[in-house]
Formats: sequence, C-alpha cells, structure tokens
Amino acid sequence: MAAEVHELVTVAVSCHCWNGDRTKFAMSPNNNEVHIYAKKAGKWEREHVLKEHGQRVTGMDWAPKSNQLVTCAADRNAYVWTPTGSEWKPALVILRINRAATMVKWSPNENKFAVGSSARLISVCYFEQENNWWVSKHIKKPIRSTVLSIDWHPNNYLLAASSSDFKARVFSAYVKEIEDKPEATAWGKKMPFGAIMAEYGQGSGGWVHSVSFSPSGNKLAWVGHDSSISVVNKATDQIVTVNHRYLPYIDCLWLTENSIVCAGYDCFPVLWSHDDSGALTYVNKLDQKEKKAEGRISAMDKFKGLDKRAQAGSTDTALDSTHQNAITQIFSHSGPRENVSKFSTSGVDGRLVIWNCRSLESSIAGLSIK
Repeated sequence: MAAEVHELVTVAVSCHCWNGDRTKFAMSPNNNEVHIYAKKAGKWEREHVLKEHGQRVTGMDWAPKSNQLVTCAADRNAYVWTPTGSEWKPALVILRINRAATMVKWSPNENKFAVGSSARLISVCYFEQENNWWVSKHIKKPIRSTVLSIDWHPNNYLLAASSSDFKARVFSAYVKEIEDKPEATAWGKKMPFGAIMAEYGQGSGGWVHSVSFSPSGNKLAWVGHDSSISVVNKATDQIVTVNHRYLPYIDCLWLTENSIVCAGYDCFPVLWSHDDSGALTYVNKLDQKEKKAEGRISAMDKFKGLDKRAQAGSTDTALDSTHQNAITQIFSHSGPRENVSKFSTSGVDGRLVIWNCRSLESSIAGLSIK
C-alpha cells in the first residue's frame, strides 16, 4: 500500500489532526505543546507552537468549517483556538472535571464538542453567547472508569464512548439550548441528554480502546485490549466479535460502510470487512514490504560469524513495517466519510504516515472499497 512518511520528531506523537483542506496539520510531541505544520515548497514546516496547556496534550480536533482547533490535556483543561492573523487565540472551556482529559472531538455540525476524561464522565461542550464562553454538560452514568475514546454519530446527536470498564456505549448528547429536537434513528426515538441508547461488553474482557460509527451511523465498531474487534449493526441487532492473532488494536476507523481499518501495538494498519449479513472478516495487512533475501546458513555457521565479529546477537532492530513502534491514532485524511480515499496514522516512533487507500485494489485481490 502506498504510504507517504513524515519524520516529525524523535519522541512519540501523542495525537494529531488535519484542517479542512488538509494544507495544515496539528500534532503534539508527547508534551504540553501543540505544533502546527504548514506545507511550503513541497515540505512540511512547523509554523506555530501553542503552549497554553500545563501538562501533556492528550487530544485534539480541527473543525473543517469554522477552522477552530480544540485541544485537551492532562491538566484537566480544554482550549478552543481561533486563528487571528498570524496568531492563535485560546478560549478556555469550563470542563468541570477533577481528573485528566483524555480525548476530544467536534460534532459533525461543529456547534459542540465532547471531551472524555479520567473523571469517569464525558463533558459535552457548547458556546454560550450571553456570557461569551464555552460551557459543558456532563454525561456520567453508568460510566465506571476512564473514557478512552469517543465518536459522533452523523446525525450530530448521538455519541459513542469506550472506557476501561470493558464497555462500549452510545449516549444521547442532544443539547436543547442550541439545537432542534432530534429525529428517531435505529438507536432509538427519545433522546434526552445523557440517556444511554446502547451498551455492549468487550469480548472476553479488556479495555475498549476505540469506538467508531460507520458512515450511515447504523453500525458501531470497537476494539479491545483482549485482541478483539467487535461490530454491531443496530438496524438488524446483529453483533459479532472476533479475537484476532495480532497484538491489541488501539484505534479503528470506517473507510466505507463495509470496511474498517485498525492499528495498534503491531505497528501496521490492518483491514477488516463487515458485510450486510453480519460477517466480520479479516482481509489483510495494509503495510506489505518485501523481506530481504538471505542465503541459507546453518545455525553453527551463524554463531561462528557472530563470535568472529565479537557480537552478542543481531544489531538490526528495524521492523519490517513503515511505523517502527506502536500506532496510537488513525485520522481520516481525504474523501467523504462514506468513501475515505486516504487516512493518516501517528505513533510512538514520531512518524506521521499518510496511506493511500486507492492502491488497495492492486495489493489486495478481490476487495473493492469504491
């Protein structure tokens, strides 16, 4: 699969996101800073460094229409950044949490955003015109531990969340102060704020690292620390869980209504297919590299060679993958939600990689993601 690799920093990239036209991206080098890059003369160059947070930045999201950047951190704060000329102006969000914020994401209509936290709650934040600040409402019950991931339903009202209490849940995040009453969906009809619309356990047990709604919003995928991937189709109430042979996935993303890309501790993205019959099928790795050809030598000859060179073992520690350490985030890069043509990944190796989905048809026979 074609990949565009960018060596950003020598430390882990804790999170990243793109602006609306993909001419800029933001990332955090695993500290309290937010770095904004812009493409100049065909190269990505650092343009701004935002230092309002006091501790490690844990999440960020860039609204494509309003061009506002929201960030959250372990300092229990969130900021909405607005570009003003050559500067970025931060606005403090009143989260009302007593533990670290872990994740943030804008709603599809960009009139609110959600922040997960270690305080066992989700802050749904919206702008209050009268006081000119960002306020929040809390979704608490029945969350029992740290919120690790959130994702918005396409209708702008429902919110999926995963946590370390082994559960994936769907809540109503309808804020009557700023939006009209929602219409019925496959997840339910009545949607008062904070109502739990669905709750699912995680396979044989394990933290639920990530959740993701399909483009239609009828399907929900989640991945767990017990090396499992699960999908529910709410339209048919079919649930399927597969325990795979890889190390646990950390993140997942729907590329189309029937295809999901996952990545995590194995350092390469993996493609899964979920058809309308409810079958969840492993397709292939998306990071295929040719291994170097080696001559056949006996074990004795190999150890003799190491002894002559005074080596205790092989010094080649490079992995046979584009990423050289765990992948911590997947972000949609190009194409509409129902047909993603490119996605990006960032990881502990300090790299940001852009993957071209259109090369899948030539590398994986029999699968079409059109």
